[in-house]
Amino acid sequence: MSTVSLPLAKVNSTAGWPAGTGLEYYDANAERVSKLIDEALKQEAQRKKEARKLEVSVLLLGQSESGKSTLHKQFQLFYASHTLERERPSWRPAVYLNIIRAARTLLDGLEHEVAQSIDNPPDPDFPISKGITDEVMGMSMILQPLLEAESPLALELNGGLTGRASAYARYGWQALINPRRSSSDTLTDLTPGALRVAEMLRSHAQAVERLWRYPLVISLLARRKMRVEESAPYFLNALSRICQHDYMPTTEDILHVRMQTLGVVEHQFLVHQAGKDYTWRMYDVGGARGQRQTWIPYFDDATAILFLAPISAFDQQLAEDAGTNRLEDSLQLFTAICSSKILEKAGLILLLNKVDLLKQKLEAGRKVRK
Repeated sequence: MSTVSLPLAKVNSTAGWPAGTGLEYYDANAERVSKLIDEALKQEAQRKKEARKLEVSVLLLGQSESGKSTLHKQFQLFYASHTLERERPSWRPAVYLNIIRAARTLLDGLEHEVAQSIDNPPDPDFPISKGITDEVMGMSMILQPLLEAESPLALELNGGLTGRASAYARYGWQALINPRRSSSDTLTDLTPGALRVAEMLRSHAQAVERLWRYPLVISLLARRKMRVEESAPYFLNALSRICQHDYMPTTEDILHVRMQTLGVVEHQFLVHQAGKDYTWRMYDVGGARGQRQTWIPYFDDATAILFLAPISAFDQQLAEDAGTNRLEDSLQLFTAICSSKILEKAGLILLLNKVDLLKQKLEAGRKVRK
């Protein structure tokens, strides 16, 4: 290999490297800029590495109606209460929907019981007379306009998502029902459809109250021949307050609202701990059997998993599978998560939820049987 010997003065000249040496494209300024870019990239990578140490990804897992969304809202209340305040007006139509859904459940249960009494021997605990049958039919006719408002309101909450029987909580749903939300938080912030439902609920409040206090309903609930959502008694007992023209959901109202999660709802919270600010990313995912496959993409980055098991559900079956006990399903699901190789590095927290409802059931004489 031949070499080229260059005079030092020529090498250091401002004219640059001589042609033919392969070094004539050398630019000292470009090299300096390149080094600065490399250093900036290195610092950015280090900054991101340090930032990741302050990020916590928490995945809320559990079957449907296990209390994941309620826990999510409680974290929001504690660490980002200002966002909950901004969303507060948006929860009005969700509260209305919960009441209408509860009224439908009660009425469906009454009509089923009346229909059963026609072809079966009288129920010794509560024989159904012709008078009761006529009263049930009368309540059904009065409440029909209110019940017919359920589907349009649910469709509005879903943002026009068809094929869904009820409202589903998904990312950004509040803006769908309350598009002109402002700091005034007035009732005019609601859509025309939601306003019509509010007026309709006020005009049917007495009929809903009568249905809730109806002796046959009380008997069926006491004998567990009818099941309502866990939040239904709370809202039905607060009907007069909710039907006021200036009604604004309380924090307790928001925590009791039942809207099944569709897909993944994410919230970020700034948590100050040990002198540092940590960014918590909390993911609330749908717990129905058909949605559990959506959990997998979030497993890789999970710092911790909060698994919620509703121990009050010992006497209930899955809504999507009447042959499966809810407590047994929770145990099977928890076992599957514990044995997952993907989650070996994630912290796992088991939260036995709805203890207050378990206490109520035990005090009412419910027996726990295998």
